[in-house]
Amino acid sequence: MKITQKIEFDEDVSSICESTAALTEGCRLPVRMHKTEDWPLAEVVSIKDHDGKRQFYVHYVDFNKRLDEWVTEEDVDTRKVQFPRRDGTQTGASTGVTTPKKHHSSVPGSVSRPTSPQPAVSNEMVNGNAVLAAALQKKINRKRKFNAVPAPPAVVVPETPPPVIVPAPVIPAVVVPTTPAPVTVVEEASQDGKTATPRQSGSMVIHQDDVVTRMKNVEMIELGKHRIKPWYFSPYPQELCQMPCIYICEFCLKYRKSRKCLERHLVKCNLRHPPGNEIYRKHTISFFEIDGRKNKVYAQNLCLLAKLFLDHKTLYYDTDPFLFYVMTEFDSRGFHIVGYFSKEKESTEDYNVACILTMPPYQRKGYGKLLIEFSYELSKFEGKTGSPEKPLSDLGLLSYRSYWAQTILEIFISQKPNSDGEKPTITINDICECTSIKKEDVISTLQNLNLINYYKGQYIVCISRDIIDQHKKAMDKRKIRIDSKCLHWTPKDWSKRSKW
Repeated sequence: MKITQKIEFDEDVSSICESTAALTEGCRLPVRMHKTEDWPLAEVVSIKDHDGKRQFYVHYVDFNKRLDEWVTEEDVDTRKVQFPRRDGTQTGASTGVTTPKKHHSSVPGSVSRPTSPQPAVSNEMVNGNAVLAAALQKKINRKRKFNAVPAPPAVVVPETPPPVIVPAPVIPAVVVPTTPAPVTVVEEASQDGKTATPRQSGSMVIHQDDVVTRMKNVEMIELGKHRIKPWYFSPYPQELCQMPCIYICEFCLKYRKSRKCLERHLVKCNLRHPPGNEIYRKHTISFFEIDGRKNKVYAQNLCLLAKLFLDHKTLYYDTDPFLFYVMTEFDSRGFHIVGYFSKEKESTEDYNVACILTMPPYQRKGYGKLLIEFSYELSKFEGKTGSPEKPLSDLGLLSYRSYWAQTILEIFISQKPNSDGEKPTITINDICECTSIKKEDVISTLQNLNLINYYKGQYIVCISRDIIDQHKKAMDKRKIRIDSKCLHWTPKDWSKRSKW
């Protein structure tokens, strides 16, 4: 009976595999996770032979890709293997990580957004130089095709459905005790244009899920006093990726293959802070503004470094249209990079952040929210509302949701009754004006917090005592805040400049 069922449902159910020699890329099977006794379902991304034994690079289904790793034959359970179907799709529930079939479009201009660089030779291992060459060649071809019109760099393609927007204006009016609701995930969707449009994206582009970019290629980096294990692929030169550690100058971000090479570089390196203008300083925290055109090498090295910890985007080498705001911490040795965000000089979608990252040694210390707060402070100086590009990384999305919620709740709680004793009123536009948060993000935050109620013909915001208490505890933990008095910056009108 069991044999009959296997024959009838061979492509839809798991089957027993007698040897690991039968395993291929795309197979799914239980794998023992490193330093645990758990055997979650994992997908085989790549296979190699090492000292006569097979090793498998696996992605744990429904887990973050930063946990992907090489495992041995002893760590795989071949009693329950899901083989890929002949049509290229994967058995079981889709998780969005299975390597897709390649689709080639023969219609010029049918894809409005550029894809990531493809390897030039499919039978050889792809290195950073090959990726760079492919990207530069693609840029040259695009310029010829569009008669010297500047090619758009990377574009972020959101993967989630658009949020539900409240059709009527929301007017917070009264505070009424109510039970807080769990926060749900809401992200914006992209615009699907079929013709060439102005730049709508950041310095990194969502990449195709090919085998090369799915595998971590750098074992370790040394940045200042920190040794950090990377999370994701970054197209550093292949000869460096074969080293046990890449040594990076924490001031100019140039990379070297050994500590001795780095020491020789440090003797010659005159930088003790990021290049560009220091536009903010309070205590030990400083922000530097770097022009991607004037400091191209630094900007590209910064993107290479950031890609080690950002999975949802892949590197694009055209940094000219972007500004980079690097947050540093000062001590007797110099200004040490804590995190950064990039921003388009001219955004048609009012994006105030393209890519954002807090370096791993500084995470969970409030620096992520400080970067976000600084980006909105710049928007206030510009007199605009802004929003980050989508998709955000998992950590970035959590930070933004938390920042939006805390900022909006702070406004509501600070509202006082009018002189005649009436309940305080405020509109969505008022919130946007004083926070520079885009209207769609304000509305989705109110919906996620379940604060909107309809009462006697008008919308009101009801805030429970529990939410107020939770908010006060969260704000007490935010020891570091942006002081607008310490920001010395004048916005530039980039639309009036013929060149960046």
